[in-house]
Amino acid sequence: MRILFLGDIVGEVACLSVYQNLPIIIKKKKIDFVVVNGENAATQGVGITDDICKKLFNSGVDVITSGNHIWDQKEIMNYIENENRLLRPENLISPAPGKGFGIFKAKNGKKICVLNLMGNVFMKKCDDVFEKSKKFTEKYDLKRDYDFLIVDFHGETTSEKMAIGHFFDGKATLVVGTHTHVPTNDARILKNGTAYQTDAGMCGVYDSVIGMDKNNSLNRFFKKNSEKHYPAQGKVSLTGSIIETDSETGLAKDIEQYIYGGDLKNSV
Repeated sequence: MRILFLGDIVGEVACLSVYQNLPIIIKKKKIDFVVVNGENAATQGVGITDDICKKLFNSGVDVITSGNHIWDQKEIMNYIENENRLLRPENLISPAPGKGFGIFKAKNGKKICVLNLMGNVFMKKCDDVFEKSKKFTEKYDLKRDYDFLIVDFHGETTSEKMAIGHFFDGKATLVVGTHTHVPTNDARILKNGTAYQTDAGMCGVYDSVIGMDKNNSLNRFFKKNSEKHYPAQGKVSLTGSIIETDSETGLAKDIEQYIYGGDLKNSV
């Protein structure tokens, strides 16, 4: 089966692009399951609302992951309690509303577990992500509890993302990084069969500063009068990866970096 993972959706213009183009991508690329990170999807570029979640699900998204901005739109705290398809990081300090992972059924009937984790380095305070990952793998097992495992690691540093990728190698179908909004050109299959990419990038306007208006961002760096960060307007690139899975092992056969539209181009 084929899995599509898309990086952080940034702002309203990116949401509209996903709503319009995802059904086309699913059909063209023969996608069986879609995961997107939606933690920057709100109009302000931080958080997500229940209305956006519903529209993403209606456009073909199966699961929405998140990260450090999950609570920035307060209404989501009630919504996440009743919507298992919206995840928050598993290693948030307890108690926290919602769930950090779930097991979902794909269109072909396969069971797919999606695990949402957040890094410890330069991020909001959360439980030790490596200890939490170890406990998860001690309790749950690929092919016994689910057919495939997708791990979204929402983190700041490439070293932490790579380390978690090697930890899950052979235990997960895909480990992919989010949060830095810049796609890395290192999509590959690790030694024990797990597909890996350090960062999926973002669904957003790349003529920007990580999705935010570039002129306002420059003013903030120069400590000039500026507004709060707000999303850039312009052409949107949807970035992420497509994974071809091995149904017998639950691991990956292939991973392809994927870029659709906007200023960025696929390297292949």
